[in-house]
Amino acid sequence: MHITASFLLLISLTSAWNLPLPQRIFANPTSEREASHKIPTVHESAVQARRILHLETIGTLSTIFPSTHATENRPSDVSGTPIGLMDYFGDCEPGTGNPTILAISIATSFKNVAAGSNITLSLRWHSPNHRPYSAAAIPRFSLVGHLEELTPEEIMGQNVAACFVKYHPDAAWWLPGNKIHESKWVRLVVKEVYWIGGFGDRAYIGWIPVEEWRSVTKEEIDKIRLPGEKKHGWRSWKSWFVSQPEENQEEGLEL
Repeated sequence: MHITASFLLLISLTSAWNLPLPQRIFANPTSEREASHKIPTVHESAVQARRILHLETIGTLSTIFPSTHATENRPSDVSGTPIGLMDYFGDCEPGTGNPTILAISIATSFKNVAAGSNITLSLRWHSPNHRPYSAAAIPRFSLVGHLEELTPEEIMGQNVAACFVKYHPDAAWWLPGNKIHESKWVRLVVKEVYWIGGFGDRAYIGWIPVEEWRSVTKEEIDKIRLPGEKKHGWRSWKSWFVSQPEENQEEGLEL
């Protein structure tokens, strides 16, 4: 009795929320009704990730504490322990997909890297208009790589400071040459991408080859919309993986 009632409730919810039917929970749909719930391909996931990189501005840098040094004011038992800290980034190299970061020398993340630590940048999508029905459905991913200092020619040629300050106006106080902190421009050279598109039964979860990450074009990034990006509702990723009418174009950050 209870099983039957629960199943009927599930059927009613799939209809009300436009979710895939129960028999399609672990398989790609074949009907037109459920087409919006098709599991995205690796490349489609890469496009979503690159749009998140373009729209988001804050992520988590994860590094590892090195062996304890006498000059370090920290507990001795954190050596070899990972730590994740919030930091700014900007999508200032859209041709490569390498995030631009303003590295503050005194910051823990960059001190750890200077001491030999690996580094990752983790991001998740924040809908500007709607709270998702489940936080577990939100796309998120991590970029694994290494930091590389930008050359003076790259900084000038790519107008890095102007790009970064568009994302982070307050960062103007910490640009290289400021009187508060020593800083420099670096890029996170992406070597690996680990993606969680949402629920495992409706989204791709796994590694995205770096070739796919780098092959995403600006046209593809501009063409899609992420779930919850528009004001008229939170829909599946497929609803936004199409060209949007001109009146529905992006209302967020313009770069």
